[in-house]
Amino acid sequence: MAEAHQAVAFQFTVTPDGIDLQLCHEALRQIYLSGLHSWKKRFIRFKNGVMTGVYPGSPAGFMVVVVSYMSYNKYKQLDPSLGLIAKLGQHIPISRYMSTDSQRIVGGVLVGTGLWVTIIMIMRNVLKSLLSWHGWMHARHGSVSWSTRLWMLLVKVFSGRKPMLYSFQNSLPRLPVPSVKDTCRRYLESVRALMDDEQYERMKGLTKDFEKNLGPKLQWYLKLKSWWASNYVSDWWEEYIYLRGRGPIMVNSNYYAMDFLYVFPTSIQAARAGNAIHAIMLYRRKLDRAQIKPLMLLHTIPMCSAQYERMFNTSRVPGVDTGRVFSTVLFYSLLTMGPSLPDILQHMNESKHIAVFHKGRFFKVWMFYDGRLLLPREIEQQMERILADKSEPLPGEENLAALTAGDRTPWARARETYFSRGKNKQSLDAIEKAAFFVTLDDTEQRFEPDNPVKSLDSYAKSLLHGKCYDRWFDKSFNLIVFKNGTMGLNAEHSWADAPIIGHLWEHVLSMDPVKLGYTEDGHCCGEPHPNLPGPQRLQWDIPAECQDTIQSSLTLARTLADDVDCHIFPFDDFGKGLIKKCRTSPDAFIQIALQLAHYRDKGKFCLTYEASMTRLFREGRTETVRSCTMETCAFVRSMIRDETREERLKLLKMAAEKHQNMYRLAMTGQGIDRHLFCLYVVSKYLGEDSPFLKEVLSEPWRLSTSQTPLQQVELFDLVRHPEYVSSGGGFGPVADDGYGVSYIIVGENLINFHISSKHSSPETDSHRFGANIKQAMLDILDLFQLEKKAM
Repeated sequence: MAEAHQAVAFQFTVTPDGIDLQLCHEALRQIYLSGLHSWKKRFIRFKNGVMTGVYPGSPAGFMVVVVSYMSYNKYKQLDPSLGLIAKLGQHIPISRYMSTDSQRIVGGVLVGTGLWVTIIMIMRNVLKSLLSWHGWMHARHGSVSWSTRLWMLLVKVFSGRKPMLYSFQNSLPRLPVPSVKDTCRRYLESVRALMDDEQYERMKGLTKDFEKNLGPKLQWYLKLKSWWASNYVSDWWEEYIYLRGRGPIMVNSNYYAMDFLYVFPTSIQAARAGNAIHAIMLYRRKLDRAQIKPLMLLHTIPMCSAQYERMFNTSRVPGVDTGRVFSTVLFYSLLTMGPSLPDILQHMNESKHIAVFHKGRFFKVWMFYDGRLLLPREIEQQMERILADKSEPLPGEENLAALTAGDRTPWARARETYFSRGKNKQSLDAIEKAAFFVTLDDTEQRFEPDNPVKSLDSYAKSLLHGKCYDRWFDKSFNLIVFKNGTMGLNAEHSWADAPIIGHLWEHVLSMDPVKLGYTEDGHCCGEPHPNLPGPQRLQWDIPAECQDTIQSSLTLARTLADDVDCHIFPFDDFGKGLIKKCRTSPDAFIQIALQLAHYRDKGKFCLTYEASMTRLFREGRTETVRSCTMETCAFVRSMIRDETREERLKLLKMAAEKHQNMYRLAMTGQGIDRHLFCLYVVSKYLGEDSPFLKEVLSEPWRLSTSQTPLQQVELFDLVRHPEYVSSGGGFGPVADDGYGVSYIIVGENLINFHISSKHSSPETDSHRFGANIKQAMLDILDLFQLEKKAM
């Protein structure tokens, strides 16, 4: 109860002698320090907002322009306002009381400011025009043309100096809207290999009809939106693909990230949590201060940073049934959702605590004391207190988080009915308004060299869904720390894509064992705090009816989790080092290998999704690369048939070039699927029925793939310390009879694959598919006969 007494700033009692006032100076001190911290943060945000708002200008540049302008006019004996002050004097009485020198100074400042703003706007628009050119993508690897060199020089000149995270947001071009004709042509090309002649002719007829009749009408509305909105795709994509979905987000939407593969910094759970939480909070501080450098392709071309804004203090809140049908419920929502409002993303500007789950209990842990962030050993101290707490969960508390793992509608109803008042609301607010969620897991997960397959598969499943009630799947991300010190992340998908959370995770992994470190006995460096108030146990009053809803959600979630077949394997036979010697793009090489593996696995081709980013544009997220092309299928067939090595290499080269070209188109806003999706959204708003769009958007992605890029290579010295490699992350299968495949290229000699499917499908087996991927990679490499060339 010590922390409860410290929370009371003052007490008073009425006595016959008057009022007896008792002040708690420690509590008042903490209130003062907390307020000071908040005002400092507000000032920093205001300052950063100004700096970002005038970028590539700066206060120093303002002074240079104004002083230079006034000095020039003083030397030339000219009126710096060009008569403006005299004209204003006819309307503003204050100018009558100003001396001539004062008028000159004021006029010089006003005109100089206008000149400074004009220069900024010119630089921004020139930079936006420069960034709209994407010819640099077509240069061969290792060779840069003079035109590209000149373009890159101009980009650097107009990019300004020392940009902050959001400095380029106003200079990024808007995502262009492809023409209906080009999109339809590319769509037909993408499905030709998957259809027989009769199916293709039928689809060709639907496409031509759409292109001629309904398409131009829908395109007009889409063009109008692209002129008005910052990005014509992202808001609809977030709402209709993520937030309007009524099924479980566990497995179906959330994804995970793993720890180091071979390094185990400490086996003490509380210590690992202490360093990781402190590193995450340091990252948040840098994010709040916009001190994180914007990602730049080729160290020159900026990418959009908008997705970072909701990384912390964010929670997905389930939408409540409205009791009526919305005519604007779109995409699969129209077929599966029924009458309901979408979920919303609740983001807080500030949060000073985290929420922690351990053995069925929820705790609120403050991250600041004495006006500063808790140190790693102090956070470890708080985690130790939670681990030592032997209290039992309250009725309904242990499985409460299963509500976030089940269908969204029951969770929305329960939240409105049972969590909108009293102690339940206060405790729920503590979770939803926390900086992030932490699970101190009571299981042990780790890569075991003696049992690599089973250990990694179990590790992945635990991160993906756990016990279905020990992760708060609605939080922007969950930090999971296992009993033996291994850790990982589970992230909600609607607020951002995987590279954003990957950027945070790289920061944490690079700080944890090296910069923060541990003592010889495995604890965090530093000393415990003698007066640190302990964690606050959250209180609940969950009635029996709500407990029934929790149990129903848990049953559904367990059925879904038990059906997931995960297989993770490190492919260390070779990596991008040898692939580059083949003069082939590593991503194209792997994607073609996946097509060969899938054909061997199922005996057929399928519609394939590869995620590509569109962050070269403002508020860009992702686009789809349809990796199963006619060229790739021709190569795969040559590997099945008795073709010569020369013919196979020729077809492989054509397939790789085709894949690279499609990837470029996707990155530059010329993809197929986001355009068709938005046309479908407009058609539903207008009440127009399109057989073409309906059929296109109902086609299942039986092979969904994604590369997890290593973005901050400079943080890891993989040459001297190859053991400090991340295992990457993965996601659940998109189709019931399909595969989900994620891969991360680490260093020169390692590629980690994450495969998921469903046990209930007789067509899939993640381990079988993994074996086929490994064999396909080896078979393709054998075509180049690098051993003979080295001799």
